[in-house]
Amino acid sequence: MNRQSGLVFSFGLLVVLGGLLLYQSLYVVEETEQVILTQFGEIQGEPVNEAGLHWRLPFIQKVNVLEKRILSWDGESSELPTKDKLFVRIDSFARWKIKDPQTFFLRLRNENTALTRLDDILDSAAREAIANHVLLEIVRSENREVQLEEELEQLGSDVIGRLDKISVGRDRIERMIVSAAQPTLESLGIELLDLRIKRLNYNDNVQRQIFQRMISEREQIAARFRSEGEGEAARILGQRDRDLRDIQSEAYRVGQEIMGVADAEASAIYAQAYGGTAEAQEYYEFVKTLETLDQALKDDTMIILSTDSDLFRPFSGLE
Repeated sequence: MNRQSGLVFSFGLLVVLGGLLLYQSLYVVEETEQVILTQFGEIQGEPVNEAGLHWRLPFIQKVNVLEKRILSWDGESSELPTKDKLFVRIDSFARWKIKDPQTFFLRLRNENTALTRLDDILDSAAREAIANHVLLEIVRSENREVQLEEELEQLGSDVIGRLDKISVGRDRIERMIVSAAQPTLESLGIELLDLRIKRLNYNDNVQRQIFQRMISEREQIAARFRSEGEGEAARILGQRDRDLRDIQSEAYRVGQEIMGVADAEASAIYAQAYGGTAEAQEYYEFVKTLETLDQALKDDTMIILSTDSDLFRPFSGLE
């Protein structure tokens, strides 16, 4: 019975040791991974890129897993000077991958170390590229035409809407950064796929200058509107005065014509009424003389008439 127990124990021990040996001899490579085998710190063979189950020497060889997928780098924002002596704060990101696993493992070992080196290399390349170009080229990518509202188009390009031409632009500056950093990164087994500036903030002094320029442009627009409005108001007022004078002149002319016609008709009526007999004519002269005296003589008015005056004639027969 003791012998049987010893055999069972020995067999179980062999099974456990065999399983442990098999477990240490096999390793799995995922689709998104590539593996470097090391033995006492030295690389053994070529990188393993094929997904599946693979063999290694148990307990001696170590499996070092590296990413096969595209990786991201998100740099910290840094303040950089431009060619026109202005400071801007730039925040950028990049996409990269491990191109040469052996070189990458020998030089960097892991992704954390790689990200640290990327910080230094990309920051240096960005600093040099930004320092060789003016702010306008860093902000814009193309010489586009400015789309203005209909009211602003009437002001003309001399006031607003004129953008200075650029020869490089942000897109080319980003490609320059990639080209400048790529040789150094290749020596580390890294391929830099792309780099983009995701945010550009102005320095406080630069921001004040830009705001002041915007305010100045808007003030020019407002002054232009006011000037044109004042000119249009003066034109309308002048036209109003001319129209008023024309209306008054025409009304005066029509009024005079109507009065002339009325006087002529009144004279004709008077002539017809008083021109028939001598008595009627004499009565007409008498009435007209009284009307004239009534208009001429007001309160506290003194008039001296000679006896042969036409105005005194109606009273010459009175006693």
